[in-house]
Amino acid sequence: MADPSTYRPSPGTIPDAPGVYKFRDPGGRVIYVGKAKSLRSRLNSYFADLTQLHPRTRQMVTTAGSVEWTVVATEVEALQLEYNWIKEFDPRFNVRYRDDKSYPVLAVTLNEEYPRLHVYRGPRRKGVRYFGPYAHAWAIRETLDLLLRVFPARTCSGGVFKRHGQMGRPCLLGYIGKCSAPCVGKVSADEHRDIVEDFCDFLAGKTDHMMKRLEKEMNAASSDLEFERAARLRDDLAAMRRAMEKQAVVLGDGTDADVVAFAHDDLQAAVQVFHVRGGRVRGQRGWVIDKIEDMDEADLVDQFLLQFYGDQADLAGDVGPEADTSPVPREVLVPALPEDEDAMADLLTELRGSRVQLRVPQRGDKRALMETLERNAKEAFTQHKLRRAGDLTARSAALQELQDSLGLDTAPLRIECIDISHIQGSDVVASLVVFEDALPRKSEYRRFAIKDAATEGDVASIAEVVRRRFHRYLQETREEQRGGIDPETGRPKKFAYPPNLLVVDGAGPQANAAADVLASMGIQDVAVIGLAKRLEEVWLPADPEPTILSRTSEGLYLLQRVRDEAHRFAITYHRQKRSKRMTTSALDGIPGLGQSRKAALLKHFGSVKRLRQASVDDISGVPGIGAQTAALVHRALAAETDNGRTS
Repeated sequence: MADPSTYRPSPGTIPDAPGVYKFRDPGGRVIYVGKAKSLRSRLNSYFADLTQLHPRTRQMVTTAGSVEWTVVATEVEALQLEYNWIKEFDPRFNVRYRDDKSYPVLAVTLNEEYPRLHVYRGPRRKGVRYFGPYAHAWAIRETLDLLLRVFPARTCSGGVFKRHGQMGRPCLLGYIGKCSAPCVGKVSADEHRDIVEDFCDFLAGKTDHMMKRLEKEMNAASSDLEFERAARLRDDLAAMRRAMEKQAVVLGDGTDADVVAFAHDDLQAAVQVFHVRGGRVRGQRGWVIDKIEDMDEADLVDQFLLQFYGDQADLAGDVGPEADTSPVPREVLVPALPEDEDAMADLLTELRGSRVQLRVPQRGDKRALMETLERNAKEAFTQHKLRRAGDLTARSAALQELQDSLGLDTAPLRIECIDISHIQGSDVVASLVVFEDALPRKSEYRRFAIKDAATEGDVASIAEVVRRRFHRYLQETREEQRGGIDPETGRPKKFAYPPNLLVVDGAGPQANAAADVLASMGIQDVAVIGLAKRLEEVWLPADPEPTILSRTSEGLYLLQRVRDEAHRFAITYHRQKRSKRMTTSALDGIPGLGQSRKAALLKHFGSVKRLRQASVDDISGVPGIGAQTAALVHRALAAETDNGRTS
């Protein structure tokens, strides 16, 4: 591990100007590229206290052996240089938005003499135009089956195309009219390319013009008494309408936009994109990436726009320069605007060849679509986190990694995690969740209301929960030794099993507090760690420095999931308790005053405040409220007001 101070530039040598910088490893390979409005400010931040850096940033600066920079004149120039360097050097620590290869796309090989339409999975290639991704391959084949009667383009492989050309006979699709049979010369290369380009125009959203053209040809054929041709054109129109119905209309006709949304935590981010062309969702893409630095949504948007549209523009470079074939849409809708908004819009405009609008939707259909996409991003992020946890091999690897990394005697087959939730010390609650064999055991989750927590703080609250949980453990263990079995389930009581590993949400102080409680109770066989959320550091009791698990560690994924589940359970209980307190009325507890009478009083006076100002006679004037009840209400509200003034 390199010491960043050994290659830190001398004070005053870094210019206070915009530019792009590169970190290189000792072998000279570029490992990270970034841009900054002030090179001096940004680069100095990398050489601060290592313990305060983001984990992946810390790994990067300790891997590097040198740093260099280039000063630029404008922000657009900085964006272009950053993208070119990332593309040229492919630095290992830079985020790269690569296409999700699990989704199939419809590929059109415009780089061939006779372009082919086919289902494709894999990296993008130059000269090939892509539509999608689609959720399933059968959706592409279904769309193709509908449209091939209108656009009879080649769909066969190179080998099949060559073989039928040698045979001099077309394939079955050629005989039934779903291929124009260029293999045997029924159409020329130029005529076949025209068919393919019409197909691409239709999928790109240019449907109205094409439908009107076919209708005109159909009417003309009918007028000329060419009824067979008119019937075929009628069927073609019906096939095109069915294909269009399969694509949801989400925005107004003619809308050409990409909608981008994120879900993220401190270390990772999920991004989802809807491609809307002609008001219809033509495709969806998604990625999950690791963060290199502390990044908010504006920073994520900045990186995504630069890399995604830069890559797409490069791949589309030899398809056609026209704005209509550009992968950059007229409008890009994002959750937050990047800091260099104007420069980014100028760069996208340059890539497209016409003006691109970059904005955050505030209301209407576009805002509703953004909210839908945000839900998709959150779901994709959740599924990404759960995918490893649901795999048996990954679960076994996670437990083994935790045993090795934490120096445990056995694998932590039972893990319990404690989390504290409150708002400025009010309504303090705690959760305890249980994972067995790396899977949640929700029947054994517990929640705690913390007493006198306002003056104690989180450390004391964790100590209280540990004490209460293991007091029950000791108690039920003694009962089990005397034959104590739960009469309902016939099994040992829930707290009779101790965890192999106790996780507390926090750093060293929280871990030390939990360990001290266990020691005072004579419990020696439960390992304790603290998991600090911001940097995902693992703290062992009495250790002055945290243990850093690898970002690709299955063990860290498991700990994150356990901690996140404890946080979710605690938040849910906290909201329930706070909601109950906030809905508790000042009229509760007054003898003889039930729900119907309370409702009548509040309806008559409008609020508890106006009820306090009322006299006994005013209160007794409410239907259903007698003089004695009115006096009790008046006395109770007056006493509450006096207590409030004297407290």
